[in-house]
Amino acid sequence: MKIRPLADKVLVQRLEAETTTAGGIVLPDTAKEKPQKGKIVSVGEGKLLDDGTRKKVQVKKGEIVLFTSYAGTDIKIEGKEYLIMDESDIMAIIEKS
Repeated sequence: MKIRPLADKVLVQRLEAETTTAGGIVLPDTAKEKPQKGKIVSVGEGKLLDDGTRKKVQVKKGEIVLFTSYAGTDIKIEGKEYLIMDESDIMAIIEKS
């Protein structure tokens, strides 16, 4: 199944939560926080402006992004969990140096 978000929405797959702390302590599943990092799976065409033009989405498929804690709506497609959110919920794109 292929999902294409509308307007300025993006479809994100959360990356796995950290299983150990920086000090090496292994975290049980109940102590893990939902990660605020994910991979862009699909993007909409952009926001429709008042003058009829579209403002293109700044992120692209495949990019790794950081998003706000309460961003988007959790959805399940073919057994996989995703988030669908507004582009404005994305705070940064993670670039490899």
